[in-house]
Amino acid sequence: MMKNYFCIAVLFLLTGLLSLCHAQSQKPNIIFILADDLGYGDLGCYGSAKIKTPYIDRLAKTGMRFTDFYAGSTVCAPSRASLMTGQHTGHTNIRGNGEVPLAEADTILPQRLHQAGYTNGMVGKWGLGFDGSSAVPEKKGWHFFSGLLHHLEGHFQKPDSAWQLINGKTVRVKIPDNAFSNEWFKNEALRFIDSNRNRPFFLYVSFTLPHAELLPPQRFLKIYLNKDGSSKFAPEQAQPSGRHYGPQLYPRAAYAAMVTQMDSYVGEIVKRIKTLGLDNNTIIIFASDNGTHIEGGRTIEDVQNVFKSSGSLRGVKRDLYEGGIRAPFIVNWKGKIKAGKTNSLMAAFWDILPSFVELSGRKDIFDTDGVSFLPSLLGKQQTQHEYLYWEF
Repeated sequence: MMKNYFCIAVLFLLTGLLSLCHAQSQKPNIIFILADDLGYGDLGCYGSAKIKTPYIDRLAKTGMRFTDFYAGSTVCAPSRASLMTGQHTGHTNIRGNGEVPLAEADTILPQRLHQAGYTNGMVGKWGLGFDGSSAVPEKKGWHFFSGLLHHLEGHFQKPDSAWQLINGKTVRVKIPDNAFSNEWFKNEALRFIDSNRNRPFFLYVSFTLPHAELLPPQRFLKIYLNKDGSSKFAPEQAQPSGRHYGPQLYPRAAYAAMVTQMDSYVGEIVKRIKTLGLDNNTIIIFASDNGTHIEGGRTIEDVQNVFKSSGSLRGVKRDLYEGGIRAPFIVNWKGKIKAGKTNSLMAAFWDILPSFVELSGRKDIFDTDGVSFLPSLLGKQQTQHEYLYWEF
């Protein structure tokens, strides 16, 4: 009789452990892909007729496309600070670009997801904590990092070095000679996915595309050149040498090529998720950190008339008009979100942290300016913002 009771007890214990493991495995993987200075109208799914973005368009076609989603700010650093802290720029300590790291007291998105059992990886531009500061990646919840610490490092497409988190410390490393940094970021993202496919993970892919300098790989530039090597967007006004950003004979063609370059990398990431059989339990989000730029040879004429990069909106990067802060925002979650949905919810970057924390299964109450938009993704009743607020 005692032997039978023992067997039953062991059976219950094993059943509980299996249920716990199953529950852990059901936490969705989260991939957040962030473009750098991509305009609201630069994607086919947001109305672009001249720039090819088939892979991002497919994410929208098989997922949900937001029409009224806003970046955290109109420039890089405060926008990303808002994303990471869940605070708008009336409360974050970063309200412009500069040498200001996240505060030591800030408990940010990867730290909260780590508490929920996630392994966190970041590739690309960090921009929220320089070497030796209180906000280098290892101090802010990241377990994997291959990228750039400062946003100024992201101004150039072929740097000779970057940073990696190695043995618990972020150190400078050499990257392959003549390599495009975003190609390296993409490869590192794939490496992180391969290494963490058997556990819940959060991957933040922070491209420096299509930020100036306007220097794409030739295979992408060729898409926007005629057979004689001239630009399809002639007449072009060349960016001369001797300026902060490098020379570019065809700034318009180069900008379009960089958007398509990023789209290709998004396609590779999505393909790897499918190949590994993770697509049924992975939510993929695509966004931009602010409006399009007029740098590196790009002009307001290019924005307004050639590409309509801000769509019908007024303004560009550094403006607090709609064109400077309204962002493309696409959420793809197979089996959870109905394909082809358009969502007009008014939301912003500070909503991302509470949304991801809710996705992770946690019910914590913490200080945030954000509201989870998870109900909106799932077709449930959604709490609305009374207002959105920016300081710049």
